[in-house]
Amino acid sequence: MTITVKFFASLRERVGKGEASLTSARSVSLYDIWQQTANIPMPDNTLCAVNMEYVDRNHVAQDGDEVAFFPPVTGG
Repeated sequence: MTITVKFFASLRERVGKGEASLTSARSVSLYDIWQQTANIPMPDNTLCAVNMEYVDRNHVAQDGDEVAFFPPVTGG
């Protein structure tokens, strides 16, 4: 199973990369994906998306999914 992982905005800077690929023999949660691809602890307020749909960090990714991590969005 292969999953594409993307980091956006300030998370890209903190993690040190914009994209990663994860190959796993089993289904994994987004939190597990973060731990395997990022070099920092996941901030509590991180937004997660799978195939452009927001989900929570316990969502289980499937083969071929694109997982994205975003910092919280603010503005006026």
